Amino acid sequence: MPGREDMPSTLRRSPDKAQRTWAETHDSAVETYGEGERSHRTAFAAVKHQFEKVGDHWEPKSRKGPSDAQAAGGGPERRTPTAGGVDANASKDHLLSVARELDVRGRSSMTKPELVTAIEKANDRATRKARGG
Repeated sequence: MPGREDMPSTLRRSPDKAQRTWAETHDSAVETYGEGERSHRTAFAAVKHQFEKVGDHWEPKSRKGPSDAQAAGGGPERRTPTAGGVDANASKDHLLSVARELDVRGRSSMTKPELVTAIEKANDRATRKARGG
């Protein structure tokens, strides 16, 4: 199954449902668009509707739906910045709890957009560390 072979390491450390969502969506996208970046973006979009990145893996969201402006708008012709797997549409309280879990410094005085950015950076650091880098 190509989706399982191409699966990013962050998903390999995630729940089975996230892995299945990635693999099934990726394989379907490959049939439609061919192998490559578009298939990967499509698979990540499906994962981001049900999961959010926390550290070096993906965890189920409390509510399903788009995680950022790119996921809400969609389409390859409308490219807006993503939040890197952070559920930017979540409440500030939720973002604060994720930031606390990731030990983000200064989180209590951050605005919601600042929390999203700080969590994204903490996630990137955790992923690099998990990959041995």
